[in-house]
Amino acid sequence: MNGETVTIRSPEEVAMARRAGHLAASVLHMITPHVTAGISTEALDQICHDYIVDVLDAIPANIGYHGFPKTVCTSVNHVICHGIPSAKVLKRGDIINIDVAIIKDGWFGDCSRMYFVGEPSPLAKRLVETTYEAMRAGIQQVKPGATLGDVGHAIQSVAHSAHFSVVREYCGHGIGQIYHDTPQVLHYGRRGEGLRLQTGMIFTIEPMVNAGKRDTKELPDGWTVVTKDHSLSAQWEHMVAVTDTGFEVLTPWPDGLGTYSAI
Repeated sequence: MNGETVTIRSPEEVAMARRAGHLAASVLHMITPHVTAGISTEALDQICHDYIVDVLDAIPANIGYHGFPKTVCTSVNHVICHGIPSAKVLKRGDIINIDVAIIKDGWFGDCSRMYFVGEPSPLAKRLVETTYEAMRAGIQQVKPGATLGDVGHAIQSVAHSAHFSVVREYCGHGIGQIYHDTPQVLHYGRRGEGLRLQTGMIFTIEPMVNAGKRDTKELPDGWTVVTKDHSLSAQWEHMVAVTDTGFEVLTPWPDGLGTYSAI
C-alpha cells in the first residue's frame, strides 16, 4: 500500500469534492422519512433517482457502473453491501443501509448511512451504533503524518471490543474525479503501517461490521454480498479530506447527528 500514488488535491479541488459530498448527503437526508415499513427498496431507489436528477441537477453515479442497474444500494439486515433495490418490502424491525453516489460537475460524492425501520432489536441497535462509533474512531485518526493503518486499527478495535467482526473483502477508497481511486482504505490494520496521510488527500471511510463472523458470500446476481452465517451487518460511510490540522468530513448530515456522537 505504501507504493500507491495518491492524488493531492488543491483547496479549489477540495471545494468541488465538498460540494458533491454535501449533495450526496442531502439525498440520504431527503429519503429518511420514506424509510418506513411497507415501502419497497425499489420505491426508495426511484425517489432518490428523481431527487438527484430533478432537484440536484446531478448524475446518479451508480447506474450502469460495471453494470449496476439502480441509483442506490439498499442493504437490508444480513446484506453487507451492494444490495440491488427490488420489490422487497421493508418490515418493522429491519435495518437498512442506503448507499448513494452522485456526480456534480465531474466530481463524485459518495456516502451511506443506516436506518431503523420501526423499533430495532437490541442486537441490531447495538450493531448499528457500534459500527457508527467504529467509523467515527477511524475518521478521528485522520491527520497529516498518520497512516491508514492507524485508521484501520481504530475501526477494528471498536468493533472487536463489542465482539463484532469487520468485513475484510471490501474497503474505503480514494475519490474525486474517479469514483474508486487510490488509496484503498482497509477497516483493519496495525498502527504506523500503510500509506502516510498528507493534506489534500480525499477518501472514504466505510466500515462494514457483522454481528457474527466476518465471512462473506456474493449472491448469484453478481452484486449482493451477504454474511455467510446470515448474521446482521451494518455500514456507515463518509467522505473525508485530510486538512492541515486533521480532517474534514465532506458528507456531513444536513439534519444533524441526532443521538449519534459528533465526529
